Amino acid sequence: MSEPSATSVGRPTPLTNATHTQKPSGMPVHKYGRYEAVVIPDRTWPEKRVTTAPRWLSTDLRDGNQALIDPMSPARKREMFDLLVRMGYKEIEVGFPSSGETDFAFVRSIIEEGAIPEDVTISVLTQAREELIERTVESLRGAHRATVHLYNATAPTFRRVVFRGTKEQVRQIAVDGTRLVMEYAEKILGPETIFGYQYSPEIFTDTELDFALEVCEAVMDVWQPEAGREIILNLPATVERSTPSTHADRFEWMSRNLSRREFVCLSVHPHNDRGTAVAAAELALMAGADRIEGCLFGQGERTGNVDLVTLGMNLFSQGVDPQIDFSQIDEIRRTSEYCNQMEIHPRHPYAGDLVYTSFSGSHQDAIKKGFDAMAADAAARGKGVDEIEWAVPYLPIDPKDVGRSYEAVIRVNSQSGKGGVAYVLKNGHKLDLPRRMQIEFSRIIQSKTDAEGGEVTPGQIWSVFQDEYLPNPDNPWGRLALRSATVSVSGDGSDALTVEAVADGEDITLTGTGNGPISAFVDALAGVGIDVRVLDYSEHAMSEGAHARAASYVECAVEGTVLWGIGIDPNATWASLRAITSALNRARGQRTGTTSSPTRARPSVPAPARTPTRPPARTPIRTRTSSES
Repeated sequence: MSEPSATSVGRPTPLTNATHTQKPSGMPVHKYGRYEAVVIPDRTWPEKRVTTAPRWLSTDLRDGNQALIDPMSPARKREMFDLLVRMGYKEIEVGFPSSGETDFAFVRSIIEEGAIPEDVTISVLTQAREELIERTVESLRGAHRATVHLYNATAPTFRRVVFRGTKEQVRQIAVDGTRLVMEYAEKILGPETIFGYQYSPEIFTDTELDFALEVCEAVMDVWQPEAGREIILNLPATVERSTPSTHADRFEWMSRNLSRREFVCLSVHPHNDRGTAVAAAELALMAGADRIEGCLFGQGERTGNVDLVTLGMNLFSQGVDPQIDFSQIDEIRRTSEYCNQMEIHPRHPYAGDLVYTSFSGSHQDAIKKGFDAMAADAAARGKGVDEIEWAVPYLPIDPKDVGRSYEAVIRVNSQSGKGGVAYVLKNGHKLDLPRRMQIEFSRIIQSKTDAEGGEVTPGQIWSVFQDEYLPNPDNPWGRLALRSATVSVSGDGSDALTVEAVADGEDITLTGTGNGPISAFVDALAGVGIDVRVLDYSEHAMSEGAHARAASYVECAVEGTVLWGIGIDPNATWASLRAITSALNRARGQRTGTTSSPTRARPSVPAPARTPTRPPARTPIRTRTSSES
């Protein structure tokens, strides 16, 4: 390794930790207190890993619905319920039936219409008031599996400001509510209903841990959990108040100190006020939580509930089956947008329009190389690409696994480079451009984006590529067009080539010899005064089978100008001749209108044997006559 330049050593940097210039904001930070830390010197959750899916509960139809500007109609609620069932959720909170006739009627409809699969448990929420509890239990009549979820706020601010009650009074609300749920369930629900119970000390994140434990223990004393008779204790971050690590500490503390822990489903219900709900839920699982409550795409009050899609896909990306089907993520997104009447952000993890898309040139280059390496590794092992471990830079998962195509993985704008342009051509048109040709064409696209701004679509890239490299009947350009070619072997073993072509509107015949068709074509061009040297050549099949086409790429020095040409044809020889013709026509800059290639000096050539049909400003290719042979 070379020594650093003497001039680069000892020079100060613009900033250091000691000299940075940030100033006090002037905002009223004195109004806010810090969250309470939890002292667990021997905490164990940092060493844990999530290796299996938790139990999931979707509260889209309750917590998500109550946060909508336009709450779901019965039809939209049914659409959401059916989606959740198809995805595989086995616990679904379907409403707050004591809040009004709409929710009550919806719960009755899915029960009476047989919409609830045998293995799905519905849950309904209620406050701890007798008339509300009775109405709530009444909504479940005839259900196969059902849970009543009772809550009351336990945090100091609520005790002091909202309820103006003591700890004892708040605890008694929970105890009395639990007893009433049991009494009405016994009275109203028949033997066909397998009945469960969930309790939430609301605002758990602001509640003193010892008091939250005291209330939960008092509730369990009434319910009497035992083998086969579980209680769900849900500890909600109704307002997210701390770091995810402190949230995990609170869960580990509760999990350690709850009696009858083996009969408790410890449930986590994070909101996203600090923007860390996903991390809070994941760390709570490491700290002992058994179940996660949330909504698709983080729907919910204020900044939303924890996002079940992101949580599930995070597990999937680590090789853990979430036991929820996200394979058609666009259908999930569209249904959610319809039901909630709210759009999903294009940058939303795993589901947004742009989350598998790269515009940056260095990112695009890495992605293209990653796809190429995956294909090569799979072939070397004799396996399909889907059978080996995913390893493509900048793509945490294979977009195909969630129903996306590779079309939008790379999109091109002024920040893009050769990798992105090359990927679009390879993915959309099966053209695997050589590296130097990638650089050449990316400069052409770059000049377009610099001049016009914005994104260049794959269709536009292909149009520019055709205009630059591929003359065809629908997109004619160039001064030389090939019609036919015949190759024969001469007495000395060399190839003799005869090409019928059109030059500047005139029919011509070119002949030449060489140690292959390319060499013979170069010799034929030299016979009419065109200096072409082939510097590099590559080709590949664009598909498999008898009707496969070949793509040939030729880097040429044409009368001092170095540039690439491409030819595409079912016949590999004909494709290579087309590639040289493409380079020649580009070098001569003789397309209709302006060229996107750099301006080049046009070489002079001998006068034509016949009067050209094109304007004289164009230098024609001269016809080779028999007397000149």
